Amino acid sequence: MGEMKVNLCGIELDNPVIPASGTFGYGYEFAEFYDINLLGTFSFKGTTKEARFGNPTPRIAECERGLINAVGLQNPGVHKVIEEELPKLRKCFNKKVMANVSGFSIDEYVYTSSLLDKCEEVGWLEINVSCPNVHGGGMSFGTDTKNVYEVTKSVKKATTKPVILKLSPNVTDIVSIAKACEEGGADGISLINTLLGMRIDLKTKKPIIANKMGGFSGPAIFPVAVRMVYQVSNAVKIPVIGIGGIESAENVIEMMLAGATAVEVGAANLINPYACKEIIEDLPRVMEKYKINSLKDIIKGAH
Repeated sequence: MGEMKVNLCGIELDNPVIPASGTFGYGYEFAEFYDINLLGTFSFKGTTKEARFGNPTPRIAECERGLINAVGLQNPGVHKVIEEELPKLRKCFNKKVMANVSGFSIDEYVYTSSLLDKCEEVGWLEINVSCPNVHGGGMSFGTDTKNVYEVTKSVKKATTKPVILKLSPNVTDIVSIAKACEEGGADGISLINTLLGMRIDLKTKKPIIANKMGGFSGPAIFPVAVRMVYQVSNAVKIPVIGIGGIESAENVIEMMLAGATAVEVGAANLINPYACKEIIEDLPRVMEKYKINSLKDIIKGAH
């Protein structure tokens, strides 16, 4: 059997498969289906300083080969996550977990990150910069190199654990954004977050989602994600996590050849709760098929 271990920012993973934030709750919900310790790790639900109810419903619109969501970062807030969610997770998961952090100002990112940094269960901080900057006119942090640099630098100063920046694909030049993260001290980059999408109901002649637009994810965005992972991994020296439309072991191999050290599986978990388990179990077969002895060896193999 081939070697599936990879090293992500100094922490070894048994395999490169990571359920993506927002599609796996706080982990214990999926532990009812299977032993989640077989995962590389997982990124828990996006966490903010204060509790958030999220956007009005409906929040989901189905599409061919994908879906659109506008959940709106619904979460109980960082204090409740630390006091209530992480103790539940500890009972069913014995590996380090990735903490996904969202914020609407640099101070919020720093506050939430510094609290989660103190949690023993947390191995990495994944900073979602797709949030609107309330002090910068509402434009997403992740669309501006200066903002991304400042968020990265500020969070790095306030924390000791590896900091991974999760980037939005809704930009004209993903490489310059990624380089700004690296210059700010990021230990890794994960991409892509969702594309912006919309559906209209023909009967009501109105947008299906109450928010009008939302994040488009699923298999339809996979080629865009592969392209951006390829570009970014070619431009930075820090590890990249590939996200976007992964639903099979073959997709994992392709994303790693593009330059990913690990991958995150998102929408597939919402369709099939066993998606990550099945991908991990199928990896040895696909590795053998393509004569791959070690997954570490194929990272950036297509460059």
